Amino acid sequence: MKQRIYKKMAGTSAVFISSEHDTPSPVERDGLTWTDAELNMPVSRTALQWKPPIESALALEGLEEYDPPKCGDARFVNKLGIALVYIASIKGWVALTDFA
Repeated sequence: MKQRIYKKMAGTSAVFISSEHDTPSPVERDGLTWTDAELNMPVSRTALQWKPPIESALALEGLEEYDPPKCGDARFVNKLGIALVYIASIKGWVALTDFA
């Protein structure tokens, strides 16, 4: 399985996207990185519960107010062009990539 490296998305408290994401500077520039194992990523698609897409990753942080996420909730984020999964143990969202 390919080792994936993530960085925190700039402007969010707990949204992690691939360090190789190819849009203009969406990640914080502090140099900190995380791996799949450190972020407790699910190992298969069966653990995912798909929710309606949202427009931006910043909207993910507002969900706690009206639709609290549960571990394994996944949402496509239109402006990023990627899906993210909620990981309860880190209280954050992590970009879905490929599964082995």
